[in-house]
Amino acid sequence: MPLRGLTPSETYQHFHNIKRMNQRHDIDLSAIPAHVAIIMDGNGRWARARGLNRSAGHAEGVNTVRRITEAASQMGVRYLTLYTFSTENWNRPKDEVDMLMHLIVVAIERETPDLIKNNVRLATIGDMGRMPDEARSRLERCISDTAHCTGLTLILAISYSSRWEITAAVKELAAQVAAGKTAPEEITPEMISSHLATRDFPDPDLLIRTGGDLRVSNFLLWQIAYSEIYVTPTFWPDFDKDAFAEAIAQYQTRERRYGLTSDQISTATETPKI
Repeated sequence: MPLRGLTPSETYQHFHNIKRMNQRHDIDLSAIPAHVAIIMDGNGRWARARGLNRSAGHAEGVNTVRRITEAASQMGVRYLTLYTFSTENWNRPKDEVDMLMHLIVVAIERETPDLIKNNVRLATIGDMGRMPDEARSRLERCISDTAHCTGLTLILAISYSSRWEITAAVKELAAQVAAGKTAPEEITPEMISSHLATRDFPDPDLLIRTGGDLRVSNFLLWQIAYSEIYVTPTFWPDFDKDAFAEAIAQYQTRERRYGLTSDQISTATETPKI
């Protein structure tokens, strides 16, 4: 049966491409991470290495977003969160900020028909009130246009930082305590999670950072407490489907213990004898 929006021949090619990629990287399709988060770093350095303006790196990075969204969807990833624009990025030179805002909105509008064709739902997390009104309105229209899609959820972290998010959650909880609606001793980790921008999404299983830097840059600090982390020196514009598949393959070699020992994990997963 053809996939939604694809002809029979396109559907055949779709599954053929997945099979080839999985065979190259020995990927187990039954163990795909449900949620992958990516710090897309290296656009500026990619451009500088080629004697280009930083804007050229950001523009090429948009093409990578398209490739990786498609790869994630093909593999069966359910949520893909991309660190698109941080609250700290507002401090960059105004010309670059204006260019990034324009590029983000234009790229999303351009890709929306393909997102719908591929059954991808668009969502955002972040302090959207800081965005220019027109950019926010156009972005919200794209979100509305894909709201019916049931496949991969593509989450763009725009005007986002984890400290902003946690601070906002603490303020909400403090207001509840002050109003007598919640007692301090009733506050749990689950309650804090329910006040975060990501309340509607599971925590990431895998965090990927391109560009080689060994830091998390104020991104999903609460949510990645037990995420597997994969760092590659490859700049974001050069990060292709095979590179993404390699990150997934590396993830599948990890033992996720959540504070337990290997023996405890092994015992918990053993099939009981009858």
